[in-house]
Amino acid sequence: MSAENKCSLCRNSKCCTYITQQIDTPRAMHDFDHLLWQISHHNVCVYKDEDGWYLLFNSPCSHLLPGGGCGIYDERPNICRQHSNDYCEYDAPAEDSFKKFFDSYEGLLAYCRKRFKKWDKRFKKS
Repeated sequence: MSAENKCSLCRNSKCCTYITQQIDTPRAMHDFDHLLWQISHHNVCVYKDEDGWYLLFNSPCSHLLPGGGCGIYDERPNICRQHSNDYCEYDAPAEDSFKKFFDSYEGLLAYCRKRFKKWDKRFKKS
């Protein structure tokens, strides 16, 4: 197997089923409250890895063909052309490198309550 033929061996096309967006490191309750809003939307997850914090949108590329190939391969965007498959989801799931991962409002909320002792009091007036 080589980088040139690896994609043709991949049947899941995992790299074409999501996008990520790096975000500023959340520090304050306000930051995490905003993340709770974002993760409340369908197919949105949050993770942290060695490079920082990310939003993950589980949404397959509209050009992904049923067999896993690219329907616009010759005209694909530059980011697709630059994608390296030297070490990709074919080799190991991306989740293996996550230090934190939240795929639900409830999971992130539990983390917020543990991290901030006053989490549940943030909206109550004194």
